[in-house]
Amino acid sequence: MNKIFVIVVISVVIASIIAIPAITEQFVDAKSRKKIHFTETITSSQDPGQGHESHQLALILSPNEGTLYDGSLTYTVSEPVQIVVLHEISSSQAGGQPIWTVDGSITYGFSLIDQGASAGSFEFTGAALALHTSTPDPFTATVSVDGWIRGQPTEVIMQKIETEKEEPTLLLSRANVPAIIPMHKGMYNNGTVHYIITDTNDQTHADMITQRQDWKVELAPPLGDTPNEALQTVYTFTDGIEGEGIHGYQQDIFSSTPVQTDEYSALGSVIHTSWKIGQVPEVLDSVEAIIEAEEDGRIKLEKTDIVINMAQIIWPEGQMVVKENKTLTDDMPYGGGQVLDIDMDEMTVTFIAHRGWGPNGATIYYIVTDATPTGPAQMMGVTDAPTAANLIDKAAAADLFQFSNGIKGSGPVGFQAGIAAAALGDENYSPMWRIFMIEWNDPENAKLLETKADIDAFQSEDLISVNLARPMNSDHIVNCPFIDPFQ
Repeated sequence: MNKIFVIVVISVVIASIIAIPAITEQFVDAKSRKKIHFTETITSSQDPGQGHESHQLALILSPNEGTLYDGSLTYTVSEPVQIVVLHEISSSQAGGQPIWTVDGSITYGFSLIDQGASAGSFEFTGAALALHTSTPDPFTATVSVDGWIRGQPTEVIMQKIETEKEEPTLLLSRANVPAIIPMHKGMYNNGTVHYIITDTNDQTHADMITQRQDWKVELAPPLGDTPNEALQTVYTFTDGIEGEGIHGYQQDIFSSTPVQTDEYSALGSVIHTSWKIGQVPEVLDSVEAIIEAEEDGRIKLEKTDIVINMAQIIWPEGQMVVKENKTLTDDMPYGGGQVLDIDMDEMTVTFIAHRGWGPNGATIYYIVTDATPTGPAQMMGVTDAPTAANLIDKAAAADLFQFSNGIKGSGPVGFQAGIAAAALGDENYSPMWRIFMIEWNDPENAKLLETKADIDAFQSEDLISVNLARPMNSDHIVNCPFIDPFQ
């Protein structure tokens, strides 16, 4: 059996074992360089490699004679995995190095990278790419690949491949820029919390905090309609000991952090806390201490209708992911984290601000701080916030439209940038976004859409399909505050 035939058999065997849809393309130009970009969810199966029979493998890019892949992988998995990169070699070149083979005839150099994580990013170059575990239990992974393929593949599994010259592409200039945002110090259970303030439904607090932090807090009226299930409680002090709280007194106190997954929300329902006449103020460091002081008649608690977007950056036992590759480009993938730097000396955090369109086509920039469900949150490298799912049918969330095919661009799944149904200054602006996916019925005839009116018109003409995004069959909400990154 000649080498090419064996490799084709290997690819077909692997494809049938893992039982996933295959999208194949044939190329006749062996020297061609093709762009490869896709996002897929896959389930592993038994590793067909000799000596790996009790292991699990999720094949992302299949081995093919004369084919070389290079690019970046971003992944989130149901359990920690290793990354497998295969390298095309002959059996005589093995020389004692680890190899991978199905039939003992065709061999590949075997690189196993153990990042000890269930989510991350990785730069790769090799003849095949996969995820692997040393256990017999299947796992599920969502992967995004952005890179190139060189050579003449006989079968390529799972990806959409198009020649570079055939790809309609629009990369916005300054599609991703740094945004330096001031951090505040608060407390949770006698521990320190570092957080940012981006939005509130109360104009007075927006103006006050903007002045204090010298960075604009945006008005988001719909946050006032946030249900209790999507809020945490934040105690702010209006008198007492001077300090770093938003009113100039002691640090604010949070009722939860991302460690309390089922309770955490970046949206804080504000309770004003003040000392009663005749009492000697002291620093309170937890919700329990506040409750005890109220029961003793020392402080007064005033519940308000104020909601503030106070995403936590660092908390006891954790912090947001800091992106390893800090080089910003117009076509960089969304995975691997949204934070570029945390400066504890200057008390700032640098986010990636992504460019998109407002409802009338004007440029907007947004950051991403947290999301639900877990898969997309891990993929983007942001905080998992399941309580946000309670906003899926509420006025406190606005609509944001992203594209799943059509014109290649700087959007989160590799196509044109998204369009929001609200912008800063609008009565319906909220940092909490309900995501809709737009799919072109005929991707080859896709056009650039820039406004909400464009979406409505093309949908009415049955040229696009617009559906509520439900990754992992779950309600999907993303905390994407719109900001001015150049202030």
